[in-house]
Amino acid sequence: MTRNVGVIGLGAMGLGVARSLLRAGFAVHACDVRQSVLDAFADEGGIACATAAELGGKCEVVLTVVVNAAQTEAVLFGERGAVDAMKPGGVVLACATVSPQFAADLGRRVGEKGVHMLDAPLSGGAAKAGSGEMTMMTSGPAEAYAACEDVLDAIAGKVYRLGDAHGAGSKVKIINQLLAGVHIAAAAEAMALGLREGVDPDALYDVITHSAGNSWMFENRVPHILSGDYTPLSAVDIFVKDLGLVLDTARTSKFPLPLSAAAHQMFMMASTAGHGGEDDSAVIKIFPGIEIPKGAKQ
Repeated sequence: MTRNVGVIGLGAMGLGVARSLLRAGFAVHACDVRQSVLDAFADEGGIACATAAELGGKCEVVLTVVVNAAQTEAVLFGERGAVDAMKPGGVVLACATVSPQFAADLGRRVGEKGVHMLDAPLSGGAAKAGSGEMTMMTSGPAEAYAACEDVLDAIAGKVYRLGDAHGAGSKVKIINQLLAGVHIAAAAEAMALGLREGVDPDALYDVITHSAGNSWMFENRVPHILSGDYTPLSAVDIFVKDLGLVLDTARTSKFPLPLSAAAHQMFMMASTAGHGGEDDSAVIKIFPGIEIPKGAKQ
């Protein structure tokens, strides 16, 4: 029989996840606040649901691919939330980047409803989501894995099982976000200095991507700067949130994170200047007088 799987949140990642599930032969139910996105997904073969509760009542596995803890809370336990509508033995894959403490508490509350949960944050971006090759940092009880092995196989290239305690996956995810945010900030700072010193930006990009100073984020994000295209794939405000989670987690044990704090301030400056909704590479705009010369790659 065809398995019914639900995806709540059809953003850049969620839509890719939903499409990967469709290709794998699942009956994919979807819920999103944007009706136009739902209608488009229905045209691809998905099943549009008006509320999270409607979706939860139809699906054995529900993925929450939303932005943060508040949205996760709303779609699972808010008015017309999914959990109360789910059948006992179903499983929630909680995919948002949240604090480990929130993930642990969420797992407990979902379990009290007779539903399993995996703390299951994602990495890989829209492209990997669309090809079913995401990296997943997961933790939770064996019963939860057993209830959704086929779903995990359909959406991820690598599923890390990091323990049976909810929150372990989120701890690893925020450490990944620490590195991602610092690397983006460092890439922006390096390009800003190069531009200020009159270095050809295309040549600088080519040299760095073939040298020891390269990083995945430099290679991936600097082309956005070179083209002047700040259409958000991952927005500045995402790193305001995620690096905030990093710092909050470390603060509880009085652990110093000087680079994370500096990067967080850079993203905060960009957001305050009105760039919060732009691509995270727009953090370069905090540097005064930085413009891409005419003739750079478009």
